[in-house]
Amino acid sequence: MNPPLSSATTELPVRRILDANLDRAREGLRVLEDWCRFGLNHHDLTDKLKHLRQSLGQWHTADLRAARDTPNDTGTSITHPQEQRRTSVTQVLQANFCRVEEALRSLEEFGKLHQADFAAACKQWRYQIYTLESEIMGHQRFQQLQQAQLYLVTSPAPNIVAVVEAALQGGLPLVQYREKTGNDCDRIVIAQQLKDLCHQYGALFLINDRVDLALAVEADGVHLGQQDLPIATARQLLGSDRIIGRSTTNPEEMAKALAEGADYIGVGPVYATPTKPGKAAAGLDYVRYAAANSPVPFFAIGGIDAQNLDEVMAAGGDRVAIVRALMQAENPTAVSQNLIARLRAAPPHARA
Repeated sequence: MNPPLSSATTELPVRRILDANLDRAREGLRVLEDWCRFGLNHHDLTDKLKHLRQSLGQWHTADLRAARDTPNDTGTSITHPQEQRRTSVTQVLQANFCRVEEALRSLEEFGKLHQADFAAACKQWRYQIYTLESEIMGHQRFQQLQQAQLYLVTSPAPNIVAVVEAALQGGLPLVQYREKTGNDCDRIVIAQQLKDLCHQYGALFLINDRVDLALAVEADGVHLGQQDLPIATARQLLGSDRIIGRSTTNPEEMAKALAEGADYIGVGPVYATPTKPGKAAAGLDYVRYAAANSPVPFFAIGGIDAQNLDEVMAAGGDRVAIVRALMQAENPTAVSQNLIARLRAAPPHARA
């Protein structure tokens, strides 16, 4: 299987590189496989990763292992602060996808000095991992969406980043960046900061209306109003692994959003709110209707705060989207913690 390398002076270093990267790729695949098995409970993804890991293992031959020299490997003492801590499962997955992809690239290049068909196989495996990354991260996003009960929709504020981070520190799982005024140069800077913060804390980050901005900052998805892009168009642009939500105010709009393939819906405004000036409140009856009829997660929205949350939960709304109650809170961390605790204690009317 392993013909002589091109030069005696490069043979040992190349074998060491191949050995190290085979280890690295297989270790990364094992981490991803374990999450698909135990975290996502997804048989097909687990099977694909296991097959890749075992296929790589067939090339990890005794002569490559014999080239290993761990005591004299200068790389074992080199580390980086980012490697010392992970703050979310998403970070663990992303780090290990990068590990596998980088290892496969090195195996492909140095494998050309070792065996051509091995290098070609590594190239194909790398493409498979790119596809699996989109698929697995999509499953991870949708699982997080199913579990999320508190949803912050931002409003303009000079300290928006600080407010969002404080809410995230309280366990907030989902943020939507909503900014109707200003310029795109400012929007994209803030969106990138908020996306990075959300992912640091293991939360999902969506952008209101703007599919282009969502693509630019690699957001987890978008939230669309009734007058925004058709969901099919947004899906074509974003891909199947991103979340798309739609605002609805009545059963007819809900039915249309579901038929279009919305991953979740907003239900409201439950109460009159300055966020939606001139729009009549949909009321608690629509929350009750959604609780009884929506097959996808729905978030009650519109004027909801700590004082009226019990009414919303009694109507079946155990997922809520909040604007002012968090954006204008003196202590967003405490408010997030309180709301999440109360929502978790509610009977699971709507959650799948």
